[in-house]
This record gives sequence, C-alpha cells and structure tokens, in this order.
Amino acid sequence: MPLGEDGNGWKKKTSDIKEHYDFKEVLGTGAFSEVVLAEEKRTQRLVAIKCIPKKALEGKENNIENEIAVLHRIKHPNIVTLEDIFESTSHLYLVMQLVSGGELFDRIVEKGFYTERDASQLIHQILDAVKYLHDMGIVHRDLKPENLLYYSMDEDSKIMISDFGLSKIEGAGSVMSTACGTPGYVAPEVLAQKPYSKAVDCWSIGVISYILLCGYPPFYDENDSKLFEQILKAEYEFDSPYWDDISDSAKDFICHLMEKESLKRYTCDQALQHPWICGDTALDKNIHESVSAQIKKNFAKSKWKQAFNATAVVRHMRKLQLGTSLEGPSQITPTSPCHGHLLPEEEEEEEEDLGNGEEENRDSLRSCTYCCRPASRV
Repeated sequence: MPLGEDGNGWKKKTSDIKEHYDFKEVLGTGAFSEVVLAEEKRTQRLVAIKCIPKKALEGKENNIENEIAVLHRIKHPNIVTLEDIFESTSHLYLVMQLVSGGELFDRIVEKGFYTERDASQLIHQILDAVKYLHDMGIVHRDLKPENLLYYSMDEDSKIMISDFGLSKIEGAGSVMSTACGTPGYVAPEVLAQKPYSKAVDCWSIGVISYILLCGYPPFYDENDSKLFEQILKAEYEFDSPYWDDISDSAKDFICHLMEKESLKRYTCDQALQHPWICGDTALDKNIHESVSAQIKKNFAKSKWKQAFNATAVVRHMRKLQLGTSLEGPSQITPTSPCHGHLLPEEEEEEEEDLGNGEEENRDSLRSCTYCCRPASRV
C-alpha cells in the first residue's frame, strides 16, 4: 500500500515541511535520505529530521511502516523519541528527539576517570530500556555501542538507545528467524539461522558489557567465517592483563548474558537483579587508561559518510552554547532512530550488517559511527 493511503492518523500532511521547521544544517546524508538539524518554529525546539524521498521507498513501504510503528509506540527516558511524522507529496519526514551528548566511546575516551561502577550504571540504563521494549513485545535486534548516545553534554547525562531499523514487534509466542544484526554482536542462534526471540538482545548487552570493561570485542577475526565460528561456539576469554583488575562479579554477569544456550541466558529481569547491577560488587578502581587505549586502538571511526553525525551535533550545540541546557521537556534533540545507516549502494558491500531479507533496512533509522577494526592488543 502506498504511503499516505493507509489512513494512519499519526501522519501529518504538509505541502512544505519548512512551514513548520527552520532547517539549520545537514547532519548527515546517505544513499536515500538526509538528516538535518532543525528548529520548530512554534516552540523553538531543536530536533533532527530525517527526510526520506518517497521514490526511495517504492517497494519498501512495509519496512518503513514497521520502523514507524515501532518508534511511535516507544516512550522511555533512555530511548530516543519519534516526535512527529510529516508527509508531503514527495517526502516522508521523521522528526526525532535530538540527543546532543555525543557517542559512547568518545565520552569514555575523553574521561580522565572511568570505573567498573561507571560501566555498571551504563548497562543498568540499557537493561532498563531493553526490558521496557521486551515488555512491549519489541526486540531491538541490533544493539551495539554505536547505537548508544548521550542525551546531553552534562557529566551525569543519561545514555540513549537509538537505531530501530531492524527492530521487530513480536506477536504472542512468536519467534523470528531472519538473519540480521551486526557481526560481533549477534547471538549464536541468529548465526545458526535458528528461530530466536528476545534473548538475542540480552546476548548483545553481554557483548557491550564486555567491551565497556576492556575496550575490545570478545569475538574478532579478519575472516568472517572464523568470526562466526567463534560466536557459534561462544568462545571468548577474559584475557590477562586486560581483565586482571576486573571483578569476578562483572565476569559472572557477562557469562550469564553471553550464554550460548538462549534458554539458559539471563533475561533483562534477571540481569537487573545481578549484584554487579543492583548491588555493590562493581569496583571503583580507575580502569580508564587501559580501556580508553583499547577503544582507540580497536574501534576506529568509520571512513564512510555517516547518515547521522553525533559529533556534528555536539559541535553545533557548543557553538550555540546549548551543551548543558537540553535536559527537560522543553529541549528536544536528534539521535539514532533518526540517523540512518545510509551508505551509497557501492559502499554497502563494505558494511558488516547481516540483513538477508532485510537489507533494505540499512537505510532505516541506523547509525554506523564506528567500524570495528581490532588491532593487536600486545
């Protein structure tokens, strides 16, 4: 069904989006869309608007409708909000909350002090948000550090989950089987092409936790087939000396999430009850030097053009001296569901996403800020 003919009340018709918003600057461009920083004329709020030509959606209407259906249902303090949807004769406009605090890895590297407790608090927020999604029957399916952005420049800013291009709304008792996600973060059952469910997100949270504590990924190989073999066997280690100062509780937490058997894997509820999250077992020792060095070595900025550049947002916020004034309902900001992972078609083969039947979702609401290129840790 062509967009605009489904009678969805949450789509607002417009002849010109600029009647409602002043476009400030382009935050990123991709093969099929553009993300711009804009100010709502009525409220002076800053937002991010993803502008998608309808021609680019021909034959893919159901996919973009799925994204919108997912985003429109979500209201959580740690998940980027879809503020509004406009439709003209030629374009679809997704008005997204603007998050201005920058990317997870950048903030960790910039810190002078970083501990297990900091990582625990980050994961706590992620677990709470993903539990909310799971309770709503939504599986994210592409959780990774690149999809985690800080809400503001404040030192104690909350973390925000973005990028819902591969999300799926579960039916009662349903399972999914489409291979999707990003190699290195996908669960064994996805690679094995077995039916899977919410447990895939919990595996990914385990991988993210691992990286936050050492700065490098648990699985890596230049050869994809060997990488997949590692993941299928759940073969990972807590290497010395990088894990020598990390608590046994943290390692236990990760092991319960990075459990090969999905039925034995911790759920978000169980993970939230682990002492490393809700207790006092997370250590306060400064691990910044080791972790930041590994992050810089193993996660190089992508050379490809980004559809949403969080660094550009930070730069703009600083320029406008709004870096610390965005907390609160009156200041809205852009983030991942609005930043698409939009690469020109000739560059997409460089991407590591697995989207068999869902490759078209590459131009959804995705961001690929980092490319994982682990170097030698010796």
